[in-house]
Amino acid sequence: MTTTPTVELPAIAFLGAGSMARAILAGLLAPHVAVEGGIRATNRSAERAAEFDDEPRVRAFATETDAAANRTAVDGAKLVVVAVKPAMVPGLLDEIADALEPGAVVVSVAAGVTVATFEAHLPEQVSVVRTMPNTPAVVGRAVTGVSAGTRSSEADLALVVSLFETVGEVLVVPESQLDALSTISGSGPAYVFLLIEELTKAAVAKGFTTEQARTMVEGTFRGASELLAVSDDDPAELRRRVTSPKGTTERAVAVLQDAGLADLFARATDAALARARELAAGA
Repeated sequence: MTTTPTVELPAIAFLGAGSMARAILAGLLAPHVAVEGGIRATNRSAERAAEFDDEPRVRAFATETDAAANRTAVDGAKLVVVAVKPAMVPGLLDEIADALEPGAVVVSVAAGVTVATFEAHLPEQVSVVRTMPNTPAVVGRAVTGVSAGTRSSEADLALVVSLFETVGEVLVVPESQLDALSTISGSGPAYVFLLIEELTKAAVAKGFTTEQARTMVEGTFRGASELLAVSDDDPAELRRRVTSPKGTTERAVAVLQDAGLADLFARATDAALARARELAAGA
């Protein structure tokens, strides 16, 4: 039986504890993760902050009852994860700038907000790392893109990689590629869910109950993904093995290919990239 190596991280503050932040938090609360100095989290509402009352490893603060909550949370934190809505980021950074520890690493999970924006609002002795996780972080299966800022060291980057490895896999890329990454792994779960949704509808149209259709479709997607994960072969080879010459699958795949599936995915991801650039420009 293999033992999961212990991951040791310094004190961490989450500013904004919405769904993505809480998914990352769940990874940090795994038994093999040790956070020296503890975890702090802020929410706007006291009700949301109170949801951490039964978790002794997290100190939660509410900005509606404590105007200094964000500044209190970052005091002594080596890692500060900014997980508020993008429009709120500049104001939040100005609020905490002089409360951050020298050498702290500020980690962005705010879509579309550039490293330059973060660095412009923070002291020079604070580094920035921009990230793009996706929703499977909730089940420890995230793919997170990580990009270094101009002031971050290799040690800073490695620390952030260790943080996100608690909820899945990590790709280190230049910031210039982060928006493109978001169109694949960031938006990707939605593409998969859409395919599942449509294939389920097709099954129901063929006379299966919704429950039967879900069993077939969701089980097939899960099984195919797990088969790919344990196989040394690429998806094209695995597809060929399912596609017998002149058989039913070959006929179905031909219809999908004739519909321009490759071009459709290219246009879809191009559209997502264009929107990401609009968001970055404040449009």
